[in-house]
Amino acid sequence: MYIREAAEKLGIETHTIRYYEQEGLLPFVGRDSGGRRIFHEADLSWLDLITCLRITNIPIAELRKIVELTQEGEWTIPERRAVILKHKDKLLEEQRKLDKAFKKIAQKLEYFDDLEQKYHQKQLEQKDQYPQE
Repeated sequence: MYIREAAEKLGIETHTIRYYEQEGLLPFVGRDSGGRRIFHEADLSWLDLITCLRITNIPIAELRKIVELTQEGEWTIPERRAVILKHKDKLLEEQRKLDKAFKKIAQKLEYFDDLEQKYHQKQLEQKDQYPQE
């Protein structure tokens, strides 16, 4: 399949795929006789992984390192795994920070809910004290 079909299938933009190629992240994608990129299922799987990792803010340099190690051969699997594991550890730390932030936000929302309830209760009490004639 060509770049447009690959982009549609993965839900990403064609310019994103071109950018990844320019950054050296797609060295395995072949081309047809007209110079158009030809994507196979393995290419789509790799693009899907890149997209997922980019959502988690992995640096392009780390992705490039994985590609370079992959090109060196299977003996680099432990190093590739280490890159991903290091990134996972960063994500876990970010998740802990986000969890803490979500708890604070939930507490503040509960506080506002309590204030709002007290405000409405006060409004009802004032109406009861001063009924309209």
